[in-house]
Amino acid sequence: MPFVWIGLIFVVMKFMEIWPVAQWSWWWVLAPLCVAFAWFEGLEKLLGFDKRKLEHDEYDKRRKERLAEAFAQPKAKRR
Repeated sequence: MPFVWIGLIFVVMKFMEIWPVAQWSWWWVLAPLCVAFAWFEGLEKLLGFDKRKLEHDEYDKRRKERLAEAFAQPKAKRR
């Protein structure tokens, strides 16, 4: 995620012609965004980070269900 923010800052600085980024080639300005794309589309899947996130999300869902069940209000009896 830091590469995305750095890339966006560089693009804004290049567009606003702020020194020293105004003098850089567009290749250098867009390089952090390319690195971020490669990370999110390739390396993250290769290293298994996407599976860990999926497992973590499933664990959170089960935890919330258990808490809701444990603290559920009993229904009042009707006569």
